[in-house]
Amino acid sequence: MSDAKIIVVTGVQGAGKSTVGRLLAGRFERGAFVEADALQRMIVAGGRWVTDDGGPAQPQGEAYEQLRLRLRNACLLARSFREAGITAVIDDIIIGERWGHLREDLAGVPFCFVVLAPEVATVVARDTARESLTVGAEWARYLDDEQRRTMAGIGLWVDSSRQTPEETVGEVLRRLDEGLIES
Repeated sequence: MSDAKIIVVTGVQGAGKSTVGRLLAGRFERGAFVEADALQRMIVAGGRWVTDDGGPAQPQGEAYEQLRLRLRNACLLARSFREAGITAVIDDIIIGERWGHLREDLAGVPFCFVVLAPEVATVVARDTARESLTVGAEWARYLDDEQRRTMAGIGLWVDSSRQTPEETVGEVLRRLDEGLIES
């Protein structure tokens, strides 16, 4: 049996999921990076982001359905990579009921769950430095509170506030077993 894994990297916008996820996948002999936003962008007509319908706190309607679809597809893709002996790193925001969706989509497959949880001030600074603001200070605080409230005690939590992405990847690799979820 291959030692290929599925690793889910989550956190609020600006937490470093994409940067850390891509670097993490690159540290395996065979690694793939499954970016949820890239799957969302595949919907070239009629695509709805959570900010379109209800906002990050309460996505509704088509935005909710597409958010659910992108997680399902990310998990299907990760399963396929794992079956081929390639470690798959999924990057998506898993908060609240999305934890149940993730568990459903990865049922029967053990996976590692990593929560990047830098301080809100760090998240806001990272978000501000982007080409386009994605979350803003108000939503960063709200989502951070929601993440800490609904996901407490689940997986491996890493405060990456004062780490480079490479240092965060190193910590994740050293502590990866702490994030193992037997589904």
